[in-house]
Amino acid sequence: MRILLTNDDGINAPGLYVLEKIAAQLSDDIWICAPSEEQSGAGHSLTLTRPVRMRQHAERRFSVTGTPTDSVTMALKKILPAPPDLILSGVNRGANLGDDVTYSGTVSAAFEGALAGIRAIALSQVYAREGVGNAVDFSAAEQWGAKVLKPLLDHPFPPRTLVNVNFPPVAGSEVQGVRVVRQGFHDYARGSVVEGTDPRGFPYYWFGLHGIEHTPGSDTDLEAIAGNFVSVTPLQIDLTHESSLGSLANLYRS
Repeated sequence: MRILLTNDDGINAPGLYVLEKIAAQLSDDIWICAPSEEQSGAGHSLTLTRPVRMRQHAERRFSVTGTPTDSVTMALKKILPAPPDLILSGVNRGANLGDDVTYSGTVSAAFEGALAGIRAIALSQVYAREGVGNAVDFSAAEQWGAKVLKPLLDHPFPPRTLVNVNFPPVAGSEVQGVRVVRQGFHDYARGSVVEGTDPRGFPYYWFGLHGIEHTPGSDTDLEAIAGNFVSVTPLQIDLTHESSLGSLANLYRS
């Protein structure tokens, strides 16, 4: 089985090395193509206004000067000798829960794989507090990653879908199990924009990560993580709100 690894934290991110360890339990045919620098929050963006450059670090290890989507595209079209059987994106440093998946480069890299008809899974390690930099405990992902992935390898994925996995912010031994749950939602009205002044006296603004209210409901990824379970959520690329089609169509009938 050929596996492509990517992420949005960059080619040197600790979580990518964790993902390599997980993937090595599944296959010895592993390829890596990731952004040369961190691209958190890049979403499903594609570089169109400047050239993308590629660097080879080892026989099957590459980086590109672009987004997670660029990385998957370059891997599929320029690097791999044949399409992979599986794309794994992560392990992201931080949660990709609820509607955060719409911002996530980690999830978007998996979306790109799903668009290409390849089985794709995004993996993220939740951590308990902000401001810890790279000092994140990935032990839950390390101990549970292969356990979560193995049942998915032979399970059929419907076309244009992917799976989003989040590991709770506890030691691997404290994980309570795995729950298959739906996507939750956040209250972004409580989010923050931090204002500061640079050394030349000009104001700058930094989108804050604090103050976003988590409102876990029944059987959501937010609730699963709060209970120290690994959350497994199937996602689809089709964002159409089916129940609105009829009422909107009626607006244009004469």
